[in-house]
Amino acid sequence: MASGTLINRDRLWTRLMSLAEIGATPAGGVNRQALSDGEIAAWRRVIGWAVEAGMTPSTDAAANLFLTLAGRDRAAPPFLLGSHLDSQPTGGKFDGAAGVMAALEAVVSLAEQGGTPARDVIVVAWMNEEGSRFAPGMMGSEAFTGERDIDAIRAARDADGITVGEALDRFHQAFPDLPHRPLGFAAGAYLELHIEQGPLLEAADRTIGVVTGIQGKKTFQVVVEGAEGHAGTLAQSERRDALAAFARMASVLHAEIGAIDADIKFTVGRVTVMPNAPSVVPSRVSFSIDLRHPDNAVLDAAGARIMALCREHARPCAVTVTPLVDAPSNQFDPRLRASIAEAAREQEHPAMPILSAAGHDARHLAKICPAAMIFIPCRDGASHVEHEWAEPDHVAAGASVLAQVLRGLALAPAIEA
Repeated sequence: MASGTLINRDRLWTRLMSLAEIGATPAGGVNRQALSDGEIAAWRRVIGWAVEAGMTPSTDAAANLFLTLAGRDRAAPPFLLGSHLDSQPTGGKFDGAAGVMAALEAVVSLAEQGGTPARDVIVVAWMNEEGSRFAPGMMGSEAFTGERDIDAIRAARDADGITVGEALDRFHQAFPDLPHRPLGFAAGAYLELHIEQGPLLEAADRTIGVVTGIQGKKTFQVVVEGAEGHAGTLAQSERRDALAAFARMASVLHAEIGAIDADIKFTVGRVTVMPNAPSVVPSRVSFSIDLRHPDNAVLDAAGARIMALCREHARPCAVTVTPLVDAPSNQFDPRLRASIAEAAREQEHPAMPILSAAGHDARHLAKICPAAMIFIPCRDGASHVEHEWAEPDHVAAGASVLAQVLRGLALAPAIEA
């Protein structure tokens, strides 16, 4: 099947670049964080495109956006495809947005070319995938799949003290006429296109990554409690210096956890020091830990060791280690993976199987329905940066493969779980 007959590549690229104008940064990136004014503007633009194509927009209590092309059997579990519209503070044009725009293009092209799906097909943009404003990320997909309680999600706060609940209420007020769906419903399948966020496809000169699964991830919030003191008068032996305790913990964690094997990924990504004054012994340090590994046994053992090491090296301070995310490695549906590989082959796009090192909403959808992902290359493997880039040809190729797989699902009577 010729890729040019499946999508309008120029429209796809134009819309993707138009979306990148919302939250554009001086360095060419995007700052469009979850539930912000920028995301409100992005919703309005994307909803406008969908309504033009005859699709119906709706949302839910978690501010997930659903754009529905009606099928013949409205009662059958719909097919979902999409990604997210929020970004990192210094993010790029493609992370998340390319997946939503490719999904919208695949569905709009299907409708334009007279394809009536057997059941509803829904383009979705999940709330707060990134976790940059509100931590942890993937709140929308976790709420949808029942993995996190909506009340717990609403209680989380950003750096300014604004709760997710307050931001959600304000967000919904911007769309007073948008119908609300129940939080979570049965799905027939889920597809997600994304830039790789790594260098493997580019290095192998492959256009399509058939994602086999996502490596496991654990995150922790660690709080070290000491005591303030005068930097000029308090003896070293009498200090309960929270920053010194943090330095010991960080050093041993990097040395031991970071050296487990070549596949381990250990990161201390955010550190907050109190009172953060030049002549005061720090009384409190809060820091984040991000741990990833494809082997769940290794991941679990490393997570337990992190908690033990923090407690061993905190003295004379107190320490609290709070697990935030516990997401085991998963495998995507083999039939959908085979369909992606076959579509790439038929369209003559070089492809390869690839494990996702980054987390995605598809991880959570895979627990409730058949799910799969398509990767396309990004220049130098760079993502979560303002110079993030994907070639127009690669975006079009990924969207065309997505469109072919979607048609195989949507024009068939069913897919069994």
